[in-house]
Amino acid sequence: MRSSSCRIRIASQPQDWSNTLNFHTTWISKPSSNCFGNFAKITTRAQNGRQGWRTKMLDDLALNDEDEDYSFGFLDEQTKRMIRRAILKAVSIPGYQVPFGDREVPLPPGWGTGGIQVTASIIGLSDRLKVIDQGADDTTNAVSIRRFFARVSSVATTEHTTEATIIQSRHRIPEHPLSDDQILVMQVPQPEPLRRLTPSEAQARKLHAFARYGLMQVRLYEDIARYGHIAMSHDYPVRVHGRYLASPSPIPKFDNPKLHRSRALALFGAGRERRIYAIPPFTDVRSLDFEDYPFEVQTWQERCALCGAGDSYLDEVLLDDQGSTQFICSDTSYCNDRRSGRASR
Repeated sequence: MRSSSCRIRIASQPQDWSNTLNFHTTWISKPSSNCFGNFAKITTRAQNGRQGWRTKMLDDLALNDEDEDYSFGFLDEQTKRMIRRAILKAVSIPGYQVPFGDREVPLPPGWGTGGIQVTASIIGLSDRLKVIDQGADDTTNAVSIRRFFARVSSVATTEHTTEATIIQSRHRIPEHPLSDDQILVMQVPQPEPLRRLTPSEAQARKLHAFARYGLMQVRLYEDIARYGHIAMSHDYPVRVHGRYLASPSPIPKFDNPKLHRSRALALFGAGRERRIYAIPPFTDVRSLDFEDYPFEVQTWQERCALCGAGDSYLDEVLLDDQGSTQFICSDTSYCNDRRSGRASR
């Protein structure tokens, strides 16, 4: 007979690590012809509380029911704690890419695994989640992720930007100005802005360490010499807090000014590359440019055909086989709110 003691820390609520259960387990094994032995009896006794340890564990991990073997938000609590530590470091050093241990989630790499893990680590029962893909709420990726979190966390979901507390996005930042109590989670396929210029990861880290970003300035100058203007239309590099060069994710450069001194916390998760970085609220975010060639965003002469907006990012939509097109707002929530507001007036 042998005995052992272990201390297990279990969260009674998501993001709560105050309760501790002490277990004392005794194993009694019978010798047999099998070299591994035959366990005949397992006795488990919970020293803390009258409730059985299995029932207590199910309640503390906030499982949906006894048939589903996952914790609140799908990720286990140790993984959440590890990702939260990475987020805290990323917030402390704006724009710095913090490595983290990527976990498997039920989504192919490159389709938002990093954003899902960040959202799963910060989401709580009182949150309201909104998921968009290129501004739309009804795309396949957005619907799949929204249903996933509704299943594994039972949190409320919404398609209205102003009602959400957590907004997970791919390739767009909402048109509505974000508030202090909102968190923007961006899905990032490639977090390293210098990857196309310096394939070596070690060399890119050295450039970040010494803040030597002349290669990127030369890249922008080549566009000016060739086209007469900076032709980079998306994933336009930004300087965060005057220090680190960062990728704003493949958002159109139309959205870059929204990151500058935003009231909301912006978290960027790259699952395939295992990197997390952040832009805290009220942080200076400057798009790279030159004095004689300042940064400019896209403009359209047309207005949205549905709501009449002239200040939003527009998508050109093909209507028929004759090539007829019209421009509509990329942000469906913004467009719907404008239409409903105009109708009410």
